Amino acid sequence: VQLQASGGGLVQPGGSLRLSCTSSGRRFSFDVMGWFRQAPGKEREFVASISRSGGPSSVADSVKGRFTISRDNAKSTVYLQMNNLKSEDSAIYYCAAQFGSSMRVYFTDKSDYSYWGQGTLVTVSS
Repeated sequence: VQLQASGGGLVQPGGSLRLSCTSSGRRFSFDVMGWFRQAPGKEREFVASISRSGGPSSVADSVKGRFTISRDNAKSTVYLQMNNLKSEDSAIYYCAAQFGSSMRVYFTDKSDYSYWGQGTLVTVSS
């Protein structure tokens, strides 16, 4: 599985960005997809995850109400819509994939994921 993330950039506080991650190498609908982020000097942390079906999903408390995860299985792409961005959201954002045995399961622990993209940098600054 190869993952290619895009959509990062420089945005002012309160602004929005949409990250995309396109998967190749096997049927996208087999995989649970997740987004994680890592700021300088910090551990990689969970942001959001979505089940194979696109139904059940989870977002971290720190971004709840501001970030939304979605997927388009026909396009083999997972999205992270980020609104009302704050300086503390600045980080490298990584997408991740892991086979899911159920259509409704999602994973929130980075150790659950086998495949990772290269990351896309998000900087929130005025």
